Amino acid sequence: MSLDPTRTFVPVRIAVLTVSDTRGLAEDRSGDALVARLKEAGHVLAERAILRDDVALIVAQLDRWIEEASIDCIITTGGTGVTGRDVTPEAIERVADKMIPGFGELFRWLSYQTIGTSTVQSRACACVARGTYVFALPGSTGAVKDAWDGILASQLDSRHRPCNFVELMPRLTER
Repeated sequence: MSLDPTRTFVPVRIAVLTVSDTRGLAEDRSGDALVARLKEAGHVLAERAILRDDVALIVAQLDRWIEEASIDCIITTGGTGVTGRDVTPEAIERVADKMIPGFGELFRWLSYQTIGTSTVQSRACACVARGTYVFALPGSTGAVKDAWDGILASQLDSRHRPCNFVELMPRLTER
């Protein structure tokens, strides 16, 4: 697992959606951490939004971004817990063509190293939706850092070997 210097870096155009009933842009530390990391890695922030925990609103926003040719990937923060208001995974399931179960599994394994058994409360998940990657992260800054640093930084880097999500992008809609 390493970066191949002979391969060209391909910036991914990423939309960031924070799902929260309590945060606005000024208080969105997890969204800020995600945006800083993706820009530092050389990717493009395509769009950013904050929505309350409402399945219909989240699905509508995801659908808009999935249809947008200038967006390759969507990363959400928040709404992945187990309370009644946490509905991001349900929204992801509504837009998904294919779930990526290994993402949530690996996230919880990484998170266990940081927060122990509390990681079982996370329903972090990922999918491919009409050719767009969608990743749902918990809303804490620590969770965003764990997911980006431990998974997404390498999987969204076209130089990562032995394989990465970027090299699959042209074939995501093949039948």
